[in-house]
Amino acid sequence: MTRAVTLAEIADGAVLTVDSTNSRIGIGSTQPTEKLDVVGVVSATSFFGSGANLTGITAGATLSAGSGAQRVVVTSLTSGTMTSAATDAELTYNSTSNTLSATTFSGALTGNVTGNASGSSGSCTGNSATATVATNAQGLTGTPDIAVRNITGVAATFTGVLTYEDVTNIDSVGIVTARSGIRVGAGESISPVSGTLTYYGDGSNLTGIAAGISTTASSPSANTVVTLNLSTAQHHDLTLTAGITTITCSGGVFGESHSVVISQPSSGIATVGFSTFFLFPSGATPSMSGGGSKVDLVSFVVKRVGAGGTQLLASAGLNYSN
Repeated sequence: MTRAVTLAEIADGAVLTVDSTNSRIGIGSTQPTEKLDVVGVVSATSFFGSGANLTGITAGATLSAGSGAQRVVVTSLTSGTMTSAATDAELTYNSTSNTLSATTFSGALTGNVTGNASGSSGSCTGNSATATVATNAQGLTGTPDIAVRNITGVAATFTGVLTYEDVTNIDSVGIVTARSGIRVGAGESISPVSGTLTYYGDGSNLTGIAAGISTTASSPSANTVVTLNLSTAQHHDLTLTAGITTITCSGGVFGESHSVVISQPSSGIATVGFSTFFLFPSGATPSMSGGGSKVDLVSFVVKRVGAGGTQLLASAGLNYSN
């Protein structure tokens, strides 16, 4: 009898069983099926050898550096062996594209962000040019196309062509260029025509322009030459004194119409002559009324102005009662 059999005989058969035929030992097992068949818990300071065939235990987590999407293992351990991990989190890392993905991010983000981004002002830094949706955006750079509903700010600078519609007010401190004209209300008020401006509608509120007929009046002294400035007035009123008065002109525009009212003195006679600019019917200069405050009217149209000499086609109405 071997020493092992002797130990088996000494021990309780229900605790220790030795199968000498098959060279098996059972602890808590009366019919051992392995070299060492233990029923219950085995405790030891350490274990050696392969544990590949062990079942029912959680092995430590292993991360692979292979390509493709991988789950990021989360643990609270700072040392030792990790035996469990929250692997159901939607936080994955793709080593091929070097991308970290999750359903939701909370906190500050730096770098480039693709997809939809939302958050409070100041929570995003870096290049936000690729953000497709942003509640508040800061530090936009590059050349992105941005579509927004309303923009509120202190100032804006545009280096290209600014296209807009339905603008309520325009307050410009510089030059406003309207290439297709300016429309006021239902009608066009100013339209560009070959580099000039054509005005339409009511111009009663325009300032700095001459509206209607301009007039001038003078009382020349006797024996003088009176020059009518055709560039500053269309109607000329002359109150003469006794003596000789010669009427001539300067300026003028082709096609303009002018009129001259000549009032004689109440006492004495003013003899009136005209320069060669004035062309009367049949080449005969009419004799103006003499004295007694009589009034004559000379009307003329500018036929020619320039190097060839001014020509005024004139006619006279004589002896109007004053």
